[in-house]
Order: sequence, then C-alpha cells, then structure tokens
Amino acid sequence: MHYLTFVGRVARLTGTSEDRAATLTGATLETFAERLTGGEVLDLAAQLPKPLQGLLSPYPRDEAAERFGAAEFVARVARRADCDENTARDAVRAVFVTMREAIRGGEFQEVVVQFPRDYRDMVEPALAPASANRR
Repeated sequence: MHYLTFVGRVARLTGTSEDRAATLTGATLETFAERLTGGEVLDLAAQLPKPLQGLLSPYPRDEAAERFGAAEFVARVARRADCDENTARDAVRAVFVTMREAIRGGEFQEVVVQFPRDYRDMVEPALAPASANRR
C-alpha cells in the first residue's frame, strides 16, 4: 500500500483531512513503537510505506516493549497529535484497520497478540471479515 493510500484511508475512517490523518497516523505509529517488542516493530515497519517506516523504530532501541494499557496508549496518541482522547481512540482504530489492509495477515496477527484485552474496542474493528477483504 502506498503512503497516500494509507493516510487517505485513515482520513476517511476518521472523517478528517489527509494532513490531520497523517499527524494522527504518525502519533499512533510512534506509540506502537513503544508498545511492541523491537523485533515486531522492525517486522511491521518493513511492510509499511517508506514514509511511515521511520516512525516505527524500536523504542528505546532494544527488544523490550513498554507495558501500558489502552487508556495510556490513547493518552499518548492524544498528546502527540494534540487532540482529545476520543479523536485519538478513533485514530488508533483507523490505523489498526488500515494496517490490516496494508500488511500480510500473519504479520498483523503477530502485532495484535501483543495487545492485552483492554485494547479490544480498538483492535476488533480491524479483525472484522470486511476489513480483511478490502485489499
């Protein structure tokens, strides 16, 4: 998937401009980089459009992942994107859905298993069969 397609999809899902969607996507991916293990961050980055890959550097450049819940994830996205938490939560859902469409199914499953149950409301829209079929 191309960068503009990725950001355009996030824009449509969030009802925002493409510029705002790019900011929301960046904030979400930077937070992913903190929450996922280093190896998984690198695997995911390799399948995303080049302009997004730099946002997914292992943080803090080792294999360990920070363990924080969904509320903290949303709060970090909101701070990075300078938005309210409802907007941030919608953006995280949109990025999950778009990633599901952009990367191989097996890789997406490897990402999803690193998120505990309290992320369910943000992850489940990406697991719906319609999301998987929109390639």
